[in-house]
Amino acid sequence: MQKKNLINLSYYPGCSLATTARENNSSLIYLFRHLGYNLVELDDWNCCGSSSAHSIDSNLAFDLASRNLSLAPSDIPLLVACPSCLLRLRHAYLYLKNDGTARHHYQKTWGQAFNSKLEILHFFEFLDQIDLLSFSRDHTLRLEGLKFVPYYGCMLARPPIMRHEKNYFGLMEKILSSLGATPQKWSYSSRCCGTFLTVARPEIVTPMVNEIILGAKKSNADCIVTACAMCHMNLEVRSTLKEKVPILHFSEIISLALGIGKSEYKGWFSRHLIDPKPLLKAFDFF
Repeated sequence: MQKKNLINLSYYPGCSLATTARENNSSLIYLFRHLGYNLVELDDWNCCGSSSAHSIDSNLAFDLASRNLSLAPSDIPLLVACPSCLLRLRHAYLYLKNDGTARHHYQKTWGQAFNSKLEILHFFEFLDQIDLLSFSRDHTLRLEGLKFVPYYGCMLARPPIMRHEKNYFGLMEKILSSLGATPQKWSYSSRCCGTFLTVARPEIVTPMVNEIILGAKKSNADCIVTACAMCHMNLEVRSTLKEKVPILHFSEIISLALGIGKSEYKGWFSRHLIDPKPLLKAFDFF
């Protein structure tokens, strides 16, 4: 898709979107181009220090996150899609902003001063400010009749140092409702999916995931919409239930709703372990 006069945003994809959730990455980049933004991936970015690193070595985790901050251009916002990555990068930013010793270490390690004016934005923040239906070619409520449950996971919750930052819970319901879909009531929108325990202790994660999937089925949802690529993977990989529920990335379902990327859909959905195409065909997306 070609668009003129795109506004550049620097972009940190993180490990999940660069590997297991490449379809999330592709659909997000495609969506933002339609909205008028060009996502420019940080050159030579590294892991944000999530989970294992900050659990074992907080200094290493801080350096991993702060190195990414040092790579970000100073004059444009840094967009992050993964809730866990957002937490680690913003946590490092706040630590640097409030601690002179940390800033000295940063400058000595990365050879530059800390940029206290850097904006680190979750992609929800952009979508929250946009009338998405106005970007639809025919203003059709394509999601009308679709029943969904929003799954935010637990990583959008804040540690105490970030307690005053914006909370995004409710945003997926607000946006998808404006595009015609109907959110279903359920009790699992912020339930932990087991995160990286899926590798070390799958026997713990599977019952957690099955309970979430059963909750979606009991709510009569047609699909689960996820905010986190790691959550999306766990819900698909670790469920042992015979009856599955299609799981869609938020960026994918918005693209469907806007009627864009029809040539891209098959590439995105071919990577899903639970095939969403039968559901989407019922709503004339294919």
